[in-house]
Amino acid sequence: METRRFRAMGTDIEFLVDAAEAGEALAAAEEEFHRLEAILSRFRPESELSRLNDLGSLEAGPELREVVALALEAREKTGGRFDPTVHDAVVSTGYDRSFELVAPDGEAPSTGSSCGGAVSVEGFRIELGAQVRLDFGGIGKGYAAVRAARLLCAAGPALVNAGGDVAVHGGTWPVGVETADGCLTLELSAGALATSGRDRRRWRRNGRELHHLIDPKTGTSSDSDLLRLTVVASDAVEAEVWAKALYLQGEERALREADELGLLCVLVTADGRTRLAGGLR
Repeated sequence: METRRFRAMGTDIEFLVDAAEAGEALAAAEEEFHRLEAILSRFRPESELSRLNDLGSLEAGPELREVVALALEAREKTGGRFDPTVHDAVVSTGYDRSFELVAPDGEAPSTGSSCGGAVSVEGFRIELGAQVRLDFGGIGKGYAAVRAARLLCAAGPALVNAGGDVAVHGGTWPVGVETADGCLTLELSAGALATSGRDRRRWRRNGRELHHLIDPKTGTSSDSDLLRLTVVASDAVEAEVWAKALYLQGEERALREADELGLLCVLVTADGRTRLAGGLR
């Protein structure tokens, strides 16, 4: 087993490859993570995403166009719960810089911001509606995890752990999921899992606790009765999308929707209970 660990996209990244002499694949996968961060980060003023947000229109490269298209598809299939136009809403809550630099407490107002703005991709050009800016959130990390896993699997069965969100390609991997009652171990042989929750990236403004999971309906931090939710899906992009979308539904509606969609799901409620859905027992 060969491993590699590094920081990217504001989190700890870990690669595991069940093979000897996987150094070339590990180096290529790490380089891909850093390359995609340089394109997709809203915290880097020189990134393609930042230039799009500044200009409102851009002849974009293939990666940015693909991620925008994936995000718009996710907005459609989740009924707007996953929405890449939450940028200004995230910023208005206080998450206006890389998370390690966000002040844990403060007086700045949090007024929320409208979401659901117009975005189009025509050929090489991406066009944003008036006052629309994009923030991909976890989908950018999921996209990078998919790309990295594909590079790693050239050397052997591989696992990508991006801050607790996991993508696998080949082999069978035991993956621990934190619950209210301890650790639940799932075995992944394909696909990915992702977790959305308000227990880590949170802060206070004017005495109110806020977090990064924006409800596009209100334009501010969600008041879901869930603490966090983990979902298993076909790939890391899908897992990121449904983790966010189901979290916003709250406990009972998330359970029903996960069962209807057949998505394996672990829910931890704000009052400390663990619920399972989608066929997990």
